[in-house]
Amino acid sequence: MSWIILIMSGVLEAVWATALGKSDGFTRLWPSVVFAVALVLSMGGLAFAMRDISTGTAYAVWVGIGAALTVLYAMVFGAEPASLLKIVLILGLVGCVVGLKFVDAAH
Repeated sequence: MSWIILIMSGVLEAVWATALGKSDGFTRLWPSVVFAVALVLSMGGLAFAMRDISTGTAYAVWVGIGAALTVLYAMVFGAEPASLLKIVLILGLVGCVVGLKFVDAAH
C-alpha cells in the first residue's frame, strides 16, 4: 500500500509543479488552488509512505516520478521542446525508480 501511495504522491508532485508554473507567481486563482491542494496531498502521501519505505528511497522515487511526469507533460503540451535525448533520459529516470522498488522489495 505504501508504494501505491508513494507513486500517487509522485504524480501529484507533477501536478503541483505544473500548477505552480501556470499560477504566474500565485496571481492566477485556479492554478494556485490546484497547486496548494496537490502540494498538501502529495506531501501527506510522501509522509505516509515513509512510514514503511526508507527516507532516501521514498524521496528519490517521489522526485523521480514527479520530474519525469512534469517534463513529459511540458513536452506533450508544447511548453518544452521534445527530443530523443530527453525521452531517453526520462526513461532512465523511470528505470531508476523501478530499480529502487525492486531493491526495496529485496530487503
